Amino acid sequence: MKQVVVTGGAGYVGAVLVPKLLEKGYEVCIYDTLHFGLSPLLESIPGNLHVVQGDIRDKERMKKTVMKGADAVIHLAAISNDPCSELDHELTRQVNFDGALNVARAAQECRVERFINVSTSSVYGIKQETNVTEDLPLEPLTIYSTTKAWAERAILNMNDDHFTTTSIRSATACGYSPRMRLDLVVNILTAHAIMNNKIRVFGGEQKRPNIHVSDIADLYVHMLEYDKERIGGEAFNVGFENHTVMEIAHIVQEIIGNNVEIEVEPTDDKRSYHISSEKLIKTTGFKPQKNIKEAIIDIKEAFKQGKIPEWKSSQYYNVKKMKELNLK
Repeated sequence: MKQVVVTGGAGYVGAVLVPKLLEKGYEVCIYDTLHFGLSPLLESIPGNLHVVQGDIRDKERMKKTVMKGADAVIHLAAISNDPCSELDHELTRQVNFDGALNVARAAQECRVERFINVSTSSVYGIKQETNVTEDLPLEPLTIYSTTKAWAERAILNMNDDHFTTTSIRSATACGYSPRMRLDLVVNILTAHAIMNNKIRVFGGEQKRPNIHVSDIADLYVHMLEYDKERIGGEAFNVGFENHTVMEIAHIVQEIIGNNVEIEVEPTDDKRSYHISSEKLIKTTGFKPQKNIKEAIIDIKEAFKQGKIPEWKSSQYYNVKKMKELNLK
């Protein structure tokens, strides 16, 4: 049985990923600050799941508690989006760059064989190309995407015959997770449509690639199994649906009901990109099983079943939680 370390494994993607890894027979160790706690789903899983509370800025703690004996690392932990990153640029640099390198170096020093780094498609910035491919220059616009680009470059440069490193430039995830987030574009538009019968769209013409949280979790599982010669030292885009924010709003309106009003407001957020996932498909054969519509339906059902109580709680909004915790 292979042992996999998942940094940030208690988070939005991790809460979907970890059960999938366990189902595949992996032994999993979550290394997470647990600022949001551990979802009841993860708490209830018996067997080959271990949880260590820790900060990725502490390399020696990682080496002592989770890296020895591990075969692979999936690095999810991060200050997770632009609004959160803007709260404290120095903290973002410490976590998203220094911390990421700590994780990679700890893994390499403990002879971990495979390292999957989770980056972001926002490293491209604003592009005019019809399809943004991996060979285009990275032109990040924010501290979040800049630190992600720095970390990605450094980690890919660590790839060698004994340490396979791969970077995934992920689109924005969407859909229901046991550790739910409502600060992601599809999720928050759906929540407002359900609870307020109104969607506020800022701008609307910006293109936002998305991927169902179940699909991105499946990809990370599959990346553990691909030949290292095919993925070592490589970056891959993943984001199979490229819609404008207004198009997403109309999809939400269609599914939740036509009585939902769409209100448009101006924005100075110019980030816009249409990413190509062709390299991933040709290299690995991976294809998604779900789509944005299914993500919206899943969230609608979760609200109906009472799985998202007190939907305005900071538990669902990373920037609100960071302000509460006053993280440093």
